[in-house]
Amino acid sequence: MRIETFLKESPMFCISLTARRFDALTTRLLEADDLNFLEALILSTLFFESPTPVKPSQLAETFGTTRGNVSHCISSLEARGLVQRKIDPEDARAYHLALKPQGRKVAIRVIGALDKVQREFEHKVGKDALQSALRVIRSLG
Repeated sequence: MRIETFLKESPMFCISLTARRFDALTTRLLEADDLNFLEALILSTLFFESPTPVKPSQLAETFGTTRGNVSHCISSLEARGLVQRKIDPEDARAYHLALKPQGRKVAIRVIGALDKVQREFEHKVGKDALQSALRVIRSLG
């Protein structure tokens, strides 16, 4: 098609296409635990931040999404017994999140899977090239 020449030069198309491919990759990667990417990031964050309390608003800000999206994911993770909400002792209107034992096990699997993909990317294109590409992508956003 004639548009292919334009598409080959378009950073917007390339990033969009790559994002769709990454979405498909993460769907396959996380399907065994029935997680979406944001849920996997939340579990990973709670694992790495423990024992420091994490508030949903911090997650939304860190991941560049809405508090509503985070709240939906937390409700899903909570319903599956992976996380629990704890009332903030300093502010009864707020709560912190904590991993339950099963959530910790799933978080470890997720972290391992994401780390494996990261290593594969680094092996395929080189660590320095990958870091350089990330800098370029961030500068466009």
